[in-house]
Amino acid sequence: MSSGSGKNAKSLFFDHLLLPEGWARDARVTIRDGRITALETDGEARPEDERHGCGLPGMPNLHSHAFQRGMAGLAERRGPSDDSFWTWRDIMYRFVDRMTPDDVRAIAALAYAEMLESGFTRVGEFHYLHHDRNGAHFADLAEMSGAIAAAAAESGIGLTLLPVLYSHSGFGAQPPRDGQARFILSVEDYARLLEGAGRHVASLPDAVVGVAPHSLRAVSPDQLRLLEPLAAGRPVHIHIAEQVKEVGDCLAWSGRRPVEWLLDHADVDGRWCLVHATHMTDAETAAMARSGAIAGLCPITEANLGDGLFPAEAFLAVGGRYGIGSDSNVLIDCAEELRLLEYGQRLTRRGRNMLARGAGQSTGAALHAAALAGGAAALGVRSGLAVGLPADIVSLDPDHPALLHRQGDAITDSFLFAAGRSAIDCVWRYGEKLVHQGRHRARSRILRDYHAALETLIA
Repeated sequence: MSSGSGKNAKSLFFDHLLLPEGWARDARVTIRDGRITALETDGEARPEDERHGCGLPGMPNLHSHAFQRGMAGLAERRGPSDDSFWTWRDIMYRFVDRMTPDDVRAIAALAYAEMLESGFTRVGEFHYLHHDRNGAHFADLAEMSGAIAAAAAESGIGLTLLPVLYSHSGFGAQPPRDGQARFILSVEDYARLLEGAGRHVASLPDAVVGVAPHSLRAVSPDQLRLLEPLAAGRPVHIHIAEQVKEVGDCLAWSGRRPVEWLLDHADVDGRWCLVHATHMTDAETAAMARSGAIAGLCPITEANLGDGLFPAEAFLAVGGRYGIGSDSNVLIDCAEELRLLEYGQRLTRRGRNMLARGAGQSTGAALHAAALAGGAAALGVRSGLAVGLPADIVSLDPDHPALLHRQGDAITDSFLFAAGRSAIDCVWRYGEKLVHQGRHRARSRILRDYHAALETLIA
């Protein structure tokens, strides 16, 4: 394997390290300029090594609306009628109405620090808050995207920025409604936004800019076609089939269900991430898997909003790929997303270890590997720990009660199902140690700015 000599080199030694081929023992990782330059296993620690017990690759968070972190817990009062995603959305619109770019930066920085503390090392920011408080365009159309890039720089998290095209309030190109003025763009302005977003992320290491039509209800068929040249070579993300009402509205508009319509009218392939895709028929499930698109699953948010459960077992049975995201950021916890994904299947199917790969196989290992590979593909990067890749690593405390005397896949199972984020000790992103003893190194300063932002937004 390649050498890691040089002034900027550092070396980490792990008693147990999760590599693409499985758990390795006594592994040394040499890092230079943010990337892994050498990997050795079955060796002995050297005096210059920083020693740790268990190491795993950092997890991609493929779907986030960072600004919603500031309203976590504020939509948990029952309304006068049945509550749903749609009543939650009205509360979100009111919350977002007064946000400045600096508010967005402060809230996103805390969300990103918390993601790192929970084991996420890259985020796909599905960003649709573009304009000033009255809906007017900023002089720099991408100023809000710049706030997101600044939050990523402040926290150190890897960023795949997904600026969102949002033009309509419902299927059939219905005009925008009150509360949506800060989101609305034409395709022409969206092209300018993408260019500006690229400038804002240029100074971040290995940043990616993707394309994100918000949903079939917010982007017309003509606009979806016009996005094709802008999307060339980029990740493409879209919300789809999240709620039963959305499916019904799509049927009324087109005679087709959302996933069915999209697969028939767009060149969906492995660059695409279909976020949620909760409500699909068996035929849609199989067709989506055949397309190669990633299912963007957000179990905590989907549970919080009462969306329903993704048909994960059926999707995997036909070769589907998925990743996980924190979406509304009502609770940021990588292990909990994976645990809830499995537990949702157990509750509906009344069985155990539903998403394991076969008899005798580890459920935790299957969940972690699938979300790692699918999330990275959806965010336009490569996954895992290997020479040449960014040193995005999470260490676990081997003395945590849930991890004592564990080896191999038992570490992954115990981390996801018993320990959770309380077992996370350190997190490195692009070779920099950003989390130590479970706490982000800039947490105090980030939290101070967050507190100031919330003081003006919640009064």
